[in-house]
Amino acid sequence: MITRRNFIQIGAATVGTMALRPFGLLPALAQNGPDYRALVCVFLFGGNDSNNMVVPTDDANFKAYTSIRGSIALASTDLSSPLSDAATGAPYAFNGKLPDLASLFASKELAVIANVGALVQPLTKAQYQAQKAPIPLNLFSHSDQQQTWQTSVAQGRSPTGWAGRAADYIATQHINLSSFPPFFSVAGNVQMGTGADTTPVAISPGGSLQLAGFNSSAASQARFSALNSLLNLPSGVSLVQAADKMLANSINDATALSNALGSASALKTQFPNTGIGQQLKQVAQIIQVQAALGMRRQIFFCSLGGFDTHTAEIATHNQLYPQLSPALAAFYNATQELNMAENVTTFTESDFSRTFQPTSGNGSDHAWGSHQLVLGGAVQGGQIYGKFPTFQLGGPDDTDTRGRWIPTIAIDQYGATLSSWFGIPDGALSTVFPNLANFSMANLGFLG
Repeated sequence: MITRRNFIQIGAATVGTMALRPFGLLPALAQNGPDYRALVCVFLFGGNDSNNMVVPTDDANFKAYTSIRGSIALASTDLSSPLSDAATGAPYAFNGKLPDLASLFASKELAVIANVGALVQPLTKAQYQAQKAPIPLNLFSHSDQQQTWQTSVAQGRSPTGWAGRAADYIATQHINLSSFPPFFSVAGNVQMGTGADTTPVAISPGGSLQLAGFNSSAASQARFSALNSLLNLPSGVSLVQAADKMLANSINDATALSNALGSASALKTQFPNTGIGQQLKQVAQIIQVQAALGMRRQIFFCSLGGFDTHTAEIATHNQLYPQLSPALAAFYNATQELNMAENVTTFTESDFSRTFQPTSGNGSDHAWGSHQLVLGGAVQGGQIYGKFPTFQLGGPDDTDTRGRWIPTIAIDQYGATLSSWFGIPDGALSTVFPNLANFSMANLGFLG
């Protein structure tokens, strides 16, 4: 039997690289107001070892870091210049392959959220080891933890993502001026944007938005007109008519989006010619035409993979971080060019962090709590939010003896802070994040 999601994907495959559901014709005119806000997720697939992304550099912590991490510890010469937490004055440094991010932290456009992860409720080491409190489902599993980060439901499966539930709220309140879906992925179909009542859009960066096989010639246009006529003919079969309607609307709306993008001037900001660079460039271009699309709230999804570093971690980071750092910086520069830096917040997610103790192959294994980055003009940057774990194997923050940090901030709190800024009111946050009531602090304060 064809499910609703399968049905949508069937229609999606026929419209170039665009996965669209029938969301109606886009308005010709829309107002570009100061209330526009966008969230941009950059998912680091594979489990980014954030222990080597941001490092405390005070004497005690750096000595413990160097001693325990051994073969994968970064030397002081492999780190950025020391930076001080604006709130505490404590010294930190970024991986030397992330110079743009270190600079953005220094200029207070970027913040670090420490030791975030999947939780059902606050959890101590004693509770975890005795199994005396709810434990997230299938910890240390890539697919399960990717799903948990995208749904925020740590105790089991969820058919919807947290951004999809936020999109549902935006749609029910008619906040956008068109029915164009609020969630837009440039990294394939992902659960994060699936709502109960809304369906995400997926597009391949740089790909054609138009239906393949047609051009401007008279013969081609005649065929295109015939196709549209066929799609509007009653077939008497409800499934076929629903598919025809979906395809017809997708064609119309793909054309509308293509026209909106085609009418925009080229961005002056130069983006790296990398996968993540081109994804973020596409996001910037869509944000540029948000008024023409009638959008006041949008959520975007990008990704960079390859972070499953069981071996050769430093070499892998030396390839991946130089892709991530300039791409994020270019995107922030583009929001400044568009005079929308205050309206766009970019944030990272990843499956999990990795063991503080290295493997025999100069890598690290699957772990739990990780540090995440938040970037934008509204970010109260230059600060570390939350608490770094104690660098001690078998210590108070370790699940065992390998440095798998028990999170002290939940995905729910992280996402709720982003969503509050985005415009989800306190009364609706529990629908977007079902476990949020289990935590005493719903807003971490990193967004103004």
